[in-house]
Amino acid sequence: MAERIKFVDFIIFSLLLTGIAYPITGHWVWSGASAWLFNLNGDAGGFRDFAGSTVVHSVGGWAALMGAAILGPREGKYANGRTSAIPGHNMSIATLGCLILWIGWFGFNPGSALAVNETVPFIAVTTNLAAAAGGVVATAVSWLKDGKPDLSMVINGILAGLVAITAGCDAVSYWGAVIIGAIAGVIVVYSVGFFDSIRIDDPVGAISVHLVNGIWGTLAVGLFSIQTGLLFTGNPQQLISQVVGILTIGGFTVLFSTVVWLTLKYTLGLRVMPEEEIQGLDIGEHGMEAYSGFVKESEDILGLSSMNAISDFDNLPKESV
Repeated sequence: MAERIKFVDFIIFSLLLTGIAYPITGHWVWSGASAWLFNLNGDAGGFRDFAGSTVVHSVGGWAALMGAAILGPREGKYANGRTSAIPGHNMSIATLGCLILWIGWFGFNPGSALAVNETVPFIAVTTNLAAAAGGVVATAVSWLKDGKPDLSMVINGILAGLVAITAGCDAVSYWGAVIIGAIAGVIVVYSVGFFDSIRIDDPVGAISVHLVNGIWGTLAVGLFSIQTGLLFTGNPQQLISQVVGILTIGGFTVLFSTVVWLTLKYTLGLRVMPEEEIQGLDIGEHGMEAYSGFVKESEDILGLSSMNAISDFDNLPKESV
């Protein structure tokens, strides 16, 4: 929802999502004896989501999907019957952010063991394998699909692998982790294209990473779990429980998010004015420039003055412009 939502609406929704929706769905899975989804079939294989492919990532993804749909696309994103790319400003910083998240996942997944025991290094390895597989496969798929290895897809492939392994990082084999991450790397590339095709504007592919691959990672537990997965036991019960959990949590989150987003839209107004969006929310919503002096300094470097900027600008090579 970046680049066109009012900051106050974002804060209000975030408070309601983290204060109400997350605790409810988290309670269904992680509250021990009272977690009805976890205890759905007793020892036969209730819903399992070790560190939150669904409880954390898909919940955020469902909320983002409904918000993006209700908010509408950025100005110029879908114009004249085609999709226009609006590239990010700094891919170096985006890549650094991905690497920081990758490191952070070693706290997120192993830390969910809530103890320092023999499962911690195992979880760290499965987490790392899935991330690496997701990054490598997304690179290859985007290269074959678009003719170039798209860095944004490399980043999203790594994150997709991390999201997908989060549900079963304690329960799958090392090879299972590689397969889960590799499939996530394929899914994320085509998922980004799919949401563009239905005109859901997701500036960074967050819905594809967190929602779509959160669902995939949760289903993967029902397939690849060494103890209860269909591929190891021939019993579909775990997979059925995973589907029930995905649908239940997804349905609740969609309903909750839709009510809150629509309430905000028709009370406070969800979207900034078109002029603010074009000027930039750093100025319109926060009263400052993200890149202070950028325009002036650029003019100085190019040898332009405020008086002759327009005439000289027309004579510059396209690359300089």
